Amino acid sequence: MLIGPMAKLSKDDLARQVMDLSRGCEGIYTQKELEDRLVSAAQQGRQMRIKLGLDPTAPDIHLGHTVVLRKIRQFQDLGHKAVIIIGDYTARVGDPSGVNKTRPVLTPDQIDANAATYVQQAGKVIDTSPDKLEIRHNSEWLGKLNLADILELASQMTVARMMERDTFDKRFKAEIPIGVHEFLYPLMQGCDSVKIQADVELGGTDQTFNNLAGRRIQEANGQPPQIVMVLPILVGLDGVDKMSKSKGNYIGVTDEPNDMFGKVMSIPDALMRNYFTLLTDLPLEQIDQFLDADKTHPRDAKATLGRMIVETYYDSASAEAASGEFDRVFSNRNTPTDMPEIAVSADEIGIIELVTKAGFAKSNSEARRLVKQNAVSIDDAKITDVDAAISPTNGSILRVGKRRFGKIAVK
Repeated sequence: MLIGPMAKLSKDDLARQVMDLSRGCEGIYTQKELEDRLVSAAQQGRQMRIKLGLDPTAPDIHLGHTVVLRKIRQFQDLGHKAVIIIGDYTARVGDPSGVNKTRPVLTPDQIDANAATYVQQAGKVIDTSPDKLEIRHNSEWLGKLNLADILELASQMTVARMMERDTFDKRFKAEIPIGVHEFLYPLMQGCDSVKIQADVELGGTDQTFNNLAGRRIQEANGQPPQIVMVLPILVGLDGVDKMSKSKGNYIGVTDEPNDMFGKVMSIPDALMRNYFTLLTDLPLEQIDQFLDADKTHPRDAKATLGRMIVETYYDSASAEAASGEFDRVFSNRNTPTDMPEIAVSADEIGIIELVTKAGFAKSNSEARRLVKQNAVSIDDAKITDVDAAISPTNGSILRVGKRRFGKIAVK
C-alpha cells in the first residue's frame, strides 16, 4: 500500500514512495529531483502532473504498453494526476524512435479511431476518475502554431544535439533519408510538456531522447524541468524482440482469459523476473522465492504469474478457470471445452486455405510455414504436405501449434 501525499512526508514515507516508484525503472533523471518534487507537492498540497504521451498509431494495447500505464497508476494511487496526451498532431509526423525509415503519416480518421480504442483499453489499468486523469489532444496547441512560433521552438535545440539520437545518426551514416519534419517531433513533444506543465514524464527506453528534450524545452520556457522516468521495453513471448502485435509475440489486454493464460505459460523461463517485476505488484522478496527453483518449480511460478495477469484484467474466477482449462488441455492432453467453429462446405479444401479460413494464420505464406514446422494437425494426425487437401468431416478438430483449436462444421 502506497502512502498518499497531500501532507508532510516523513523520511520513511518518502523513502517508501521513491522505492515503489523506482521499481522496474531503467533510469530516473534525476532521483534527487523526484524526491524534492514529491516533498514540495506534499508541502503545497498539490497534485503532481504525470505526463504520458501516446501517439495513436495502433488501436490495441498489449502488456508492453501497460508497463508505463502501471507506473502512472502508482502515481495516481499516491494522489497525483495523470495527464495523457493524445498525440493526434504529432502522429501526423510519426515518431522516428527506433525506426530506420520515415514513418507513414496517418489520416485524422485513423488517429481518432485508434485514440478512442486506446483510452478505453487503458482504463483497465489506470484510474479514469476526473480527479485522477486528464486527457488532452496536442492539436489544441500545436495546431495553432504559426511559422514564427515554430522557428522559436526550433531555436531551442541544436542540430548537433539532435544528431545524438542514435536512429538519426545511423540513418545519416547509412545515407537513409531523414525528413526535416522528423527533427520537429521531439520539439513538439517538449512543447506538450510546457503546455501541460508536466512534473514527471514517463516513457520506454525508446523515448529517452524525446523526454529529455522536454526538459530542455521547459527550461527554455522558464519552467522547472520535468523528471524523466524511463521504463524497460517488455520483451515478447519469443524472448527475443520487444512485444509487438506486428511480430505476433504479444499478449493483448483484451485477449480472452484462456488465451492470456496460455500465452503467459509459453514465455521462456528467463523472462519471468522481468514479467513479475513489471506486470505485477508482487514484493521483490516473493519474486525471488518464486524464481528459486529449489523453492518453487518454474512451471508453478509461471502458472502463478499467469493467474495474476489474468486476474488483473478480468477477475480471480476467470484466472482460476483459465488455469484449470490449461491443465486439462495441455497437462492431460485433452481438447478445449470451448472451441470456435470453422464453417466449411463438404467439398475438398486445401490445408493452407483451411488454416487461414480458421484465422490461425494471417496469410497463405504463414500457413505454409506452420505446416512445414509440423504445427498443423487434423484429429491429432500431423499434416506435413503444404499441398494436402482434406475432405471435411463434421466435428473434426483442427489444431495449429499448442494453443489454437477449431472444430470443423460442415454446412
